[in-house]
Amino acid sequence: MSPAPEINTLIEKFWESIPPTWRETRNTIRQIAVEQFGMTVGQFQVLRRIRKGVDSVSALAEANRISRPAASKAVEALVQKGLVSRLIDSRDRRHVHLTLTSEGNRLLEAIYAQAETWLNQKFQRLTAEERTTLLNAMHILQNTFDDTRS
Repeated sequence: MSPAPEINTLIEKFWESIPPTWRETRNTIRQIAVEQFGMTVGQFQVLRRIRKGVDSVSALAEANRISRPAASKAVEALVQKGLVSRLIDSRDRRHVHLTLTSEGNRLLEAIYAQAETWLNQKFQRLTAEERTTLLNAMHILQNTFDDTRS
């Protein structure tokens, strides 16, 4: 068995692999959203955030690190496209909850399905042994960065 790599070697390989991999993945998803579905990157990010439970313009602005007016403008465009709906809070009429419409959900599913096809093509290049190794490595990486572990 070969000796374990030095921590510095792991750090160097981390910086060489993870950020570029994520950047390419993110860019591919954005390209699909923009070119095939006519959405701006900002609108796509808003849809993603709403789906994850961010349900107000203020929270969207904070999550996307944009101004409230910019978030409001993006939401309005998505409401006009029938992808997002506004629901007034019955307990506090000043608060408006944002939800995806069924069309908004379908659109995100279509974008993610194409992204999954792209990932499938990437992973098809790997041998069965490489896929197993990569899966194990991803579990290790995920556990390494899981701050809830003691």
